[in-house]
Amino acid sequence: MRIGVIMPAFNVAPWIGQAIASVVAQCHTDWSLIVVDDGSTDATPDVALRQCDSRITVLRQMNRGVSAARNRGMAAIDPAADALLFLDADDWLEPEALAVLAGTLRAAPAAVAAAGCYARIGTDGARRPVRVRATGDVLRRLMVRNLFANGGHLLIRRHAIQAAGSFDPSLSYGEDWHYWIRIAASGPFVAARDTGPLLNVRERPGSACHAMAHQPDRFRLCLDAIHRDGLVQARLAPAERVELRRRAEAENAWVIGRELIRHGEPSAGRKWLLRSLREAPGAKRLGLLALSWTQAGPFRPYAASASTRRRGTACTGIAA
Repeated sequence: MRIGVIMPAFNVAPWIGQAIASVVAQCHTDWSLIVVDDGSTDATPDVALRQCDSRITVLRQMNRGVSAARNRGMAAIDPAADALLFLDADDWLEPEALAVLAGTLRAAPAAVAAAGCYARIGTDGARRPVRVRATGDVLRRLMVRNLFANGGHLLIRRHAIQAAGSFDPSLSYGEDWHYWIRIAASGPFVAARDTGPLLNVRERPGSACHAMAHQPDRFRLCLDAIHRDGLVQARLAPAERVELRRRAEAENAWVIGRELIRHGEPSAGRKWLLRSLREAPGAKRLGLLALSWTQAGPFRPYAASASTRRRGTACTGIAA
């Protein structure tokens, strides 16, 4: 299976070298990588261009956002690629990642995408593995919350990419969530079994989660785009979409509350957690609400960092 890897990059000079090296180190060697520098003002393009491998192409464009960068990469990827993976330039793959995902996809010919587990790497260096259970028709689950950290642990068949089209560049938050929903509308997913994390996700302040917590209208714009999407409307009846939207809004209230607490605003954060609990009562939410006073687990504060780059990924919800 030939795999195309697309890596959007904006001001990630300290990390992109590791991201690219992790692709070069893959056990599965039939791949090509497109790095799209989205108008970086630091040394990002210089670091990318130092990589000496004929399978790597570096493109540059004026800053247009992560969706435009991904779309540019999709247009330039090897036309013979059977499947695509979107790797953020500040994350990195485990050496067996492409081999495991390709094997999983080969073993499930009806699946449009394969998903693997990942690990969150905290600002203190701590590694927290996250299991991904995304097998079968995941559309309805995705309509409620994003099941994936980002595209770095998803291998998507080329025909599903062609059916879904491009990322929506008008969305400044949740553009990847919207896109995974479009992929899921075209067929089932399959989860890799019995493996450890395939992707390492670097947690940094200045994230999309933080921005969304202070500007929840960004979430509503994304949700509006999802619910007016023709692929979604073709799969789900209007009454079902109304209920799924209600559940997604409750999930989002939880994410806002969690992120506010992690960024040092516990009082404001708990108001959002209580709102989520009222809209979608549950034992897990109640237990986590009690944990929020300790600021442990999913509520542990972010460490200080000078970085302010916005990550182009949606926040995951209660399970994250």
